[in-house]
Amino acid sequence: MPGTPSPRDVFDRFQRNVLEGGGLALTADMCAQDVIVETPVAPPGHPRRFDGREQFAAFAEAARAALAHVRFEEFRNVVPQETADPEVLIVEYEIAATDTATGRSATAPFILVLRVRDGVVTHFREYQDTAALAAFAQPA
Repeated sequence: MPGTPSPRDVFDRFQRNVLEGGGLALTADMCAQDVIVETPVAPPGHPRRFDGREQFAAFAEAARAALAHVRFEEFRNVVPQETADPEVLIVEYEIAATDTATGRSATAPFILVLRVRDGVVTHFREYQDTAALAAFAQPA
């Protein structure tokens, strides 16, 4: 289908959303109705899996509010890896951010496995450096 976003197109939009949209990288309109969103190494007490667009969207709105004081500044060391499956893209990257309340800056690495079918995300699996994120979230 001409004009249908590829996995790389979707990742490019993901980056724009982080930098321009206050951290809400994956929005409901980017997701299939039955999307699976996973963060397998999320810290204890945080959800590790969302089944369906509705469940993920409810979490994402709360997460956006929690990140209101964080300014995401840039993606660094972005390394996309195309796979034998044209629906799947694996991307290594770092995100640099500043806590506007404290002035502290940090960079955290991520790995994303993204499956896109017919232009929408059907599976999103993100591995995060939870220690770096926890250190950034601690009061100064």
